[in-house]
Amino acid sequence: MVSLAEWQVCCADQPLTEWVVQANLNLYDSPQLKTLATQAWPGRHLRSCPESTTPLQTELRLPHAPQALPVKLCEDDYPGWIAVQDLVVLKMADALYVAPVVSAGQIQARIGGAIAFTQQAMTLSNRYLWGGTISPDYDCSGLMQAAFAAQGIWLPRDAYQQEAFTQPIQNPGSTPEALIPELITGDLIFFGTPQQATHVALHLGDGQYIHSSGQAQGRDGIGIDTLCPDSLDPVSQAYYTQVRGAGRIVTCYSPEAAPHTKKHLG
Repeated sequence: MVSLAEWQVCCADQPLTEWVVQANLNLYDSPQLKTLATQAWPGRHLRSCPESTTPLQTELRLPHAPQALPVKLCEDDYPGWIAVQDLVVLKMADALYVAPVVSAGQIQARIGGAIAFTQQAMTLSNRYLWGGTISPDYDCSGLMQAAFAAQGIWLPRDAYQQEAFTQPIQNPGSTPEALIPELITGDLIFFGTPQQATHVALHLGDGQYIHSSGQAQGRDGIGIDTLCPDSLDPVSQAYYTQVRGAGRIVTCYSPEAAPHTKKHLG
């Protein structure tokens, strides 16, 4: 358990101090704590967020205590705000987070585990949750991140970040189904606009993919769809028109090597 006073001292004197999450923790996209940005499960590391120290310093000078604190998760560099009362689920880390080194071959050997994770998640009662990374409710990229993290493989948090992180797979044709022969089990499939990926799914084989989709055009939860154009399923049809491409996971995310970003999409 961390007190606000201890947190304030560490932010001022030891800004690189890391804290270990002891229970499920919500991170929000602003100090108003209204919109979920992401979630952290037990064992994850976080630290105070240097990019957001100005609002915090301003609040600390006020006569009342701050209600939210800016942080950044260490495994994926993802920033957010936590409620002050949630400091009780943090403890000071004994050692700083070190990103695992995982080869492309090791990743391929663990793909089965990631797929099993998503399929097990699908068997539970679930719904699409923007910002969700913790069972039973996920958003699309949160499901991908959680599935691979469970195998010791870290991905960036959001769909567009995951697209940039993966090794692009060339589409030899001009239609989504032309991608199918190029894909292997465990590749990520990206959807969205011509400008940016806003959705991601995990390829199961033969053009089938598993993903968590929302209410607007999806299943409000986890389901399986296909890249095949002759599918009569309305969800598959909707996502077919938004396929951007696919990528292969060949390495584990390393915070030191990645650019910082704050935008959440998928």
